[in-house]
Amino acid sequence: MYRERDEETGISVQLPQVIETRRDSRPAPKGANDLEIAKQGAEMSPPPRPHRRRLPVVGAAAPNVIAAGAWFGTQWWTTGRFVLSTDDAYVRSYNTTLASKVAGYLVSIPVQDNAEVRAGDVIATIDDGDYRLAVDAARDKVATQQATVARFTSQIAAQQANVEQARAQLVSAKAAAKKMQLEFERQQALLARSYASRQTLEQAEANRDQAVAAVQSGQSALDAADANVDVLKAQQREAERTLDELRTALAKVERDLSFTVIRAPVNGVFGNRAVQTGDYMQTGQRIASLVPLDEVYVEANFKETQLARLQPGQPVSIAVDALPDHTIAGTVSSLAPASGAVFSLLPPDNATGNFTKIVQRLPVRIDVPAGVTAQRLLRTGMSVIVSVDTKPEAAARQGAIGVAQAAPAARSRTTEGQP
Repeated sequence: MYRERDEETGISVQLPQVIETRRDSRPAPKGANDLEIAKQGAEMSPPPRPHRRRLPVVGAAAPNVIAAGAWFGTQWWTTGRFVLSTDDAYVRSYNTTLASKVAGYLVSIPVQDNAEVRAGDVIATIDDGDYRLAVDAARDKVATQQATVARFTSQIAAQQANVEQARAQLVSAKAAAKKMQLEFERQQALLARSYASRQTLEQAEANRDQAVAAVQSGQSALDAADANVDVLKAQQREAERTLDELRTALAKVERDLSFTVIRAPVNGVFGNRAVQTGDYMQTGQRIASLVPLDEVYVEANFKETQLARLQPGQPVSIAVDALPDHTIAGTVSSLAPASGAVFSLLPPDNATGNFTKIVQRLPVRIDVPAGVTAQRLLRTGMSVIVSVDTKPEAAARQGAIGVAQAAPAARSRTTEGQP
């Protein structure tokens, strides 16, 4: 291109390349021969353009483009339009927080970080000196109270013997009273016939009255002995209740002693350690976390506009960011009863102020096959991409596959249980 400045306007304009050669295009001077004029014309003529062959290339590529478009269209019509995907999905598990039930100094943590433990394995131990002393003191109190209960048993037996003695004395007093009554009647008859003196009758009457009083005294002694038996039995029951309280106290201190050894409640991997040996543990203080990797699942947060096509039993393809070479087949298990915002610490309140509608997301639980979890490939918190096949027949097909996979496992468990 060539720029030429307009003298009147002062503006530079671009002119075609042929303008740059206009000085050479003026007529040839006189005397120039035809050969020189031909050379000058050859220099001024433009170079020949290369021949383009685009139409045959486009014609050859057109069938491939059409075939690719047909394939993608068929895939979308048969599969793609039924698939719901989201990358707002993560691996989850029911983590267990291990904490101290009693206070004391941490003696040891025999488990290494990220080690796999089984239910019942020792995770940590707390100094149990004070708790053993408390158990010994409680056992001594129980033994003392047991002796008290035994003493009341002996006292009741002795008091029952006193009751029998009082009963025998009462029988003897009644016999004596009967004898004195007969003697009084005989002396009274003799006095009526003047065969006895009045003094003898009065003596017989006095003896009769004494015998009657002895009977009453014997009856009172028997009643008192019976009442003492009841009192001793009541005291024995009170001592037994006290013994039960002491036994409960003994069970409590023994339970506290058992809590000085912290054991794993479930199978899992030990991690997120928060204390060290020698630390003083408070009641309820966290020690570490236990992650059951054999029970992991996927939690996918789908938009509320996608939930109408989701239902339990549908097959799911799971792509894990950390495992690009693995594609896991899962199954939709259940849908959450509310959105994540409802369960947040500060739920939104849209009844005040300006309102901006935001599409909510609801967690959808996706189960992972047991064979995958057994490989320990999935770790809690991993990011995944899930794709749910919402075809009507997909859920039925997935259910049949699940039954077929569960049958061998059930037969294996039955075989293991047989002798």
